[in-house]
Amino acid sequence: MLMQTNPGSVVNLEVTDGNKFQYLFIAFAASIQGFSYCRPVISIDATHLKGKYRGVLFTAVCHDANQQIFPLAIGVGDSENDAAWTWFLKRVKDVFGENPALVIVSDRHRSIRSAVEEAFPRAFHGICMYHLLNNLKTKFKSKNKELEQHYIAAAKAYNLQEFHVLFYTLCSAVPGAKEYLESVGLDRWTRSHAPCRRYNIMTTNISESFNAVLVKVRELPITAFVNEVRLLCQRWFQQRRTKANGCSSRMSTDATQPIHLLQCLPLLQQQQQFRTLTLNYQQLHSNHVTVLGIFGTLL
Repeated sequence: MLMQTNPGSVVNLEVTDGNKFQYLFIAFAASIQGFSYCRPVISIDATHLKGKYRGVLFTAVCHDANQQIFPLAIGVGDSENDAAWTWFLKRVKDVFGENPALVIVSDRHRSIRSAVEEAFPRAFHGICMYHLLNNLKTKFKSKNKELEQHYIAAAKAYNLQEFHVLFYTLCSAVPGAKEYLESVGLDRWTRSHAPCRRYNIMTTNISESFNAVLVKVRELPITAFVNEVRLLCQRWFQQRRTKANGCSSRMSTDATQPIHLLQCLPLLQQQQQFRTLTLNYQQLHSNHVTVLGIFGTLL
C-alpha cells in the first residue's frame, strides 16, 4: 500500500518459513531522493520496541543542509544481533548505495561492526565519541572532568598538530588511556585521523534524538507504529519543502545567513548611522568560526 500511495518508496518484508514476521524495512521516497543532497555520513542506532511482541527498531539517519535530522530508513527485527543488523544494513545499501566517501557512525556494538564490514566494505566505520568516552570512564573508573574535556577536544580537533597536543595532555592525566584509545583506532573516534570527512557528526546523537521522538509510539502495535513514523516523516518533509520553496538561493538557510551577515557589515558601515559595529562570532576551534550576528551602537 505504501509503495502505491507514495511512489518511489521501498518496503521489504521478510517472513519465516512458517509465514511469521521476521524483518521489516522502510525507506520513504523523499528520503531516497533527498540523500544525494545530504552529507554522506549516516548515523545508525537501535532501540527496543515496547509493544506486545517486543522486537527492536533499527534507524538510519543523517543531517540535511540545515543541520536537521533527516530520516533515511527504519527497520524492525527480533533482536539486536548479527543477522538482523546485517539484513537491515544490506537493505540500506541496496537503496542508498555505497561510495568511498561514505561514513557510517555507530556505537561499539559487536553486531554492528561485523554487519558494517559485510554490508558496506568500502565505507568508513567511525564510532560515537561519547560512547567511547563512557567506555573510557568505566575502564579507568574515572569521573575526572579534565579527562572528559581533553578527550572531547582531542576527538574534535581539526588537524594533527592540535590533536597531538590535546592527546598528550589527556594521556598524561590518565595512565593507560593512550594504549586503550590507540587499540580502538585513532581514525575511528577522531576527526583529524579519519580517512573520510565526518564533518560535525562525531556522535550518534541524531539517531538517538530520532528514537527519542518515537518513544511513545514504540508502544503501539507494529502497523500503528509504522503509520505514526510515516506521519512524522511526512510532516517534517512537507514543512521543510514549504520553507525551501520560499528560498531565493540554492544554498541552505544555515549556509546563507552567515554570508548575508558578512555582506551587510560594509553596507552598514557606509551608512554612518552607527558609532560602532561589532561582528559577534564563536571560535569553536583554531580554524572553525561560527558567525552569530552583527551588533551596532547608534550615533
